Amino acid sequence: MALPALKPGGPSHPAVALVEGSDPGLSQETQALLANRLRTASLLLFGGFLAFFIRNLFYLDTFQTTAEWVLFWNHAAVTLITGLVGTRLCVGCKSTRKHLRLAELLVFGGSASYFLLLNHVELVVCTQAGYLPPLVPPWFLLIFTYALFVPNTWQRAAVVIGIMAALPVALLTVARLTDEAFVHVVSTNPHFRGFMTTVVLLMALAAVIAVWGVQTMGTLRRTAYEARRIGQYRLKRLLGAGGMGEVHLAEHVLLKRPCAIKLIKPEKAGDPQALARFEHEVQATARLTHWNTIEIFDYGRSEDGTFYYVMEYLPGMNLEQLVEMHGPLPPARVIHLLSQTCDALGEAHAQQLIHRDIKPANIFAARRGRIYDVAKLLDFGLAKPLARLEAGSLTQEGTIAGSPLYMSPEQIMGAAADARSDIYSLGVVAYFLLTGKRLFEDANPMKVLIAHAHETPVRPSAQNAGISKELDAIVMQCLEKSPDKRFPDVASLRSALLRCDESGQWTREDARAWWECHGCPHKKELDDQIFDQNVAVASCK
Repeated sequence: MALPALKPGGPSHPAVALVEGSDPGLSQETQALLANRLRTASLLLFGGFLAFFIRNLFYLDTFQTTAEWVLFWNHAAVTLITGLVGTRLCVGCKSTRKHLRLAELLVFGGSASYFLLLNHVELVVCTQAGYLPPLVPPWFLLIFTYALFVPNTWQRAAVVIGIMAALPVALLTVARLTDEAFVHVVSTNPHFRGFMTTVVLLMALAAVIAVWGVQTMGTLRRTAYEARRIGQYRLKRLLGAGGMGEVHLAEHVLLKRPCAIKLIKPEKAGDPQALARFEHEVQATARLTHWNTIEIFDYGRSEDGTFYYVMEYLPGMNLEQLVEMHGPLPPARVIHLLSQTCDALGEAHAQQLIHRDIKPANIFAARRGRIYDVAKLLDFGLAKPLARLEAGSLTQEGTIAGSPLYMSPEQIMGAAADARSDIYSLGVVAYFLLTGKRLFEDANPMKVLIAHAHETPVRPSAQNAGISKELDAIVMQCLEKSPDKRFPDVASLRSALLRCDESGQWTREDARAWWECHGCPHKKELDDQIFDQNVAVASCK
């Protein structure tokens, strides 16, 4: 997705320069690109070397000199090296900068040594027969393969390609000074008098074109790199998309701090007033300072009206993922997570900010500062602009705000929603975490809405016998149809949760052991290695 530049006067960012074949600092993204390119080049060269090696096996009886046998075994060695490098640089494997440069040297240095020896043998054999061989084609192949596959600065490419282009010229220079047969052919045959000049001009032209190509591709890469930036942030990977916009993993250009950016297109919001409400909501959310509330770093708009805001990036899983991947959570863990969520909601409610879209996907079990199962509440107040109604997930555009599976009866009926509406939704979340089942579920979202408004739910203890009567009663009180019968505020709900016998039984040590055992499903997304998985899954019980 190409992002437009910010308006004049907005945040500026320095020009990005490639450093040794990469964007700034040979980033992990560029290292992955370099590894993939080297792998492809290695395998292509391996295929070519192997084909000619097999062909040569049929002509072994024609080898008459030691040089030809040396060339044969050198050919075998280069074929083996390019094949090994190509297979070692596996897709998705992480390679250090040192290893990638070594691989580059082995592949292209080894190929150059073979071509140089090939030229030497051809010169010796052909000059003795009274003619000169074509020396340029293999060097063209090597130079343009390097230029095409290895991302570089033009300066570094000029050095490497210049060395390649100079090798056949140097070989001819040595032959002119030491090989009488070569001198004889060049001096006596008028067709070969300009041979050396022709080689020099062809190699120089190839080098110039190749370096220019490297510079052009580098410029295109920088352009693409810049196109993936918005303000001071570089977009790295799409994390998810919904009815209103997209969320990207990003990185602050200067601080190198990972973050998440939500982009909201004007056409998705539906009208200019919706974007104005978004901006107001983000400003309100940014005033929230509780540890268990998602932190917002920045927000702004681009030239085409794309609204974006920047949040802290959370390694871990949201509670919906947690249950879907690992089943119902132990009651003690549910209390641990929901009591933290109550703390976050308490600060928001005190500022008259009602969430309106409490659901498992908006509560994150994150790792922060070496502490695991830190609950983080997301998307405060941003559920008001309406999304498309889909079974089990989104609402109908232009009608009601929220997620049908977790909406309170008053939201469904269009009545004024206050803090007790969030408490109902939190009760539905608790039900899902404890039982692994939705409170009401149907392929038709309207039936789900009607059930929330009128039907009495099955008690969670009927779905999971391990739930205590005390916790069962707390969940059912949250799920009362009348707001007046629910807990009056989240502080009361939190106190009730902490009075349960299971409270305090899920410790930080338990959380750490669980996460080290089960790891993170988005480990590939964490290229800054925020989340370290130190215990093999095979050891989990």
